[in-house]
Amino acid sequence: MNRPSTTPGQPAADNIKRVTLDRLFSKLGLASRSIAQEWIGAGRVRVNQRVVRNPETWVAWPGDNIQLDEQPIKPGVPRFILFHKPKGVVTTHRDEQGRKTIFDVLPPELNSLHAVGRLDQATSGLLLLTNDTALSSSLTDPMNKVPRRYLVTVRGEVTETTRVDSLAGLTDEGELLRCESVTIQKRSGRESHLDVILTEGKNREIRRLFNALGHEVIRLRRIQYGPFAIGDLPPGAWREIPIEEVRLALQSGT
Repeated sequence: MNRPSTTPGQPAADNIKRVTLDRLFSKLGLASRSIAQEWIGAGRVRVNQRVVRNPETWVAWPGDNIQLDEQPIKPGVPRFILFHKPKGVVTTHRDEQGRKTIFDVLPPELNSLHAVGRLDQATSGLLLLTNDTALSSSLTDPMNKVPRRYLVTVRGEVTETTRVDSLAGLTDEGELLRCESVTIQKRSGRESHLDVILTEGKNREIRRLFNALGHEVIRLRRIQYGPFAIGDLPPGAWREIPIEEVRLALQSGT
């Protein structure tokens, strides 16, 4: 395993963090780890004047002299995007199956951002993107219980008993699946329309939960994540919020 080097004049040891090279690019908001891995593999990155092609090389930051295309790297400008993810695209930078991704929809200038959590291919709605890893970690940390609001259509009539069961939750594949709140907006023998709030981001939680309760999800759209709402943003569109406004909104909870 490669160890970070130190030289006279570098920051004090307690300020230096050890991190793999690809993760450093992500933490600095310069590129996703997958993009950074491509750059590194192509020989575009130097560490202390030596070309490094292994993305898992350990480096010291601040400390080591790291260059991309012979230019010293520096933290990227923090950005925060609200994106209306269309149904049918996957939340990833690269897809091994060749499916269309959110970054095929978004402009190239946003390729350095990463998604805050995921929406599955069949789900549409609000997706947050940023290059601020601390911010995204805070938004996705289950301990913070950041609410996510969804509009859900399921097959069959959801009764009050089923609604209460969805709040109590059930265990599936070792995970407790439950809703924080469920409002029945409209229901019939054919289908029911629900307003659902979750406070954790378990994989396909709503689909798995309601399927286990006997109601297949046929439409699912996220309309809010924390204080950020999709509003009238059409599918495939995005808008940027200044990072200062983002932090203020999170602090105030509005």
